[in-house]
Amino acid sequence: MTNQSGIQEDFYTERTRILDTLAQPENQHVIMRLIGALAFRTHCPQYGYIQDALGREFTDIDFASYPRFLKDIQRILGDLGYQEDKTVTQLFADSRLLFHDPLYGRHIDIFFNKLDFCHEVSFNGRLEVEELTLPLAELVLEKMQIFKINPKDLIDSIMLLREHPLGHEDHETINLDIITKVLSNDWGFWRTMTGNLKLLDEYLDRYEQLSQEDRDVVRQRIHQLQEAIDKTPKSLRWKLRSNIGEKIKWYKDVEELMDR
Repeated sequence: MTNQSGIQEDFYTERTRILDTLAQPENQHVIMRLIGALAFRTHCPQYGYIQDALGREFTDIDFASYPRFLKDIQRILGDLGYQEDKTVTQLFADSRLLFHDPLYGRHIDIFFNKLDFCHEVSFNGRLEVEELTLPLAELVLEKMQIFKINPKDLIDSIMLLREHPLGHEDHETINLDIITKVLSNDWGFWRTMTGNLKLLDEYLDRYEQLSQEDRDVVRQRIHQLQEAIDKTPKSLRWKLRSNIGEKIKWYKDVEELMDR
């Protein structure tokens, strides 16, 4: 079959084709930032090989944006050969768009303003921080909000923590202030994320492909993140919900809508 759309089979090559299109002068005003596995890979040029070494496969290419760019996104992805799911647009256009790859069976999800799965990760006003991806703090939250976290999410998290230090800014740094602000006001999110950090720590020793230095650096950053979370004062809302604890479910059950 002749590929008249120009869509590329290789995920990283197709990612680059989309990003190059967004960088064109007529599209530079459009804010679309990668999320999910390809965002992690894009932001980890030094340790991106960890995904390959641990068998992490890509399935989709997803983006975060704002509703005001809906028409631009429809134009750009349509010109690139993707087919808009009109039903999703009619039902969810204020929060989500979906485009199908007619050649390789993939899809592109566009999420507006927030990710709302097991817990809500708002990125309203934060997409301007990075040029290509969701900011690092929100990438961490994207994975850590998953109640039933799986190996692919753990692999992405290990890679990101291996590549980037934690601090109190965004530039090539995982911004602790963003993460702790979210968790100090949401006991449910706090409960899920702290549980996932513990699991992440445990999983480090299961991957023989990681060096001892890899494990030491990631483990130190997990502990640094946990310490920052513990030290941050909690809101009254958090404290009231903590009194109820696990007697009431603290997370939402969600279907798999994206390659996280």
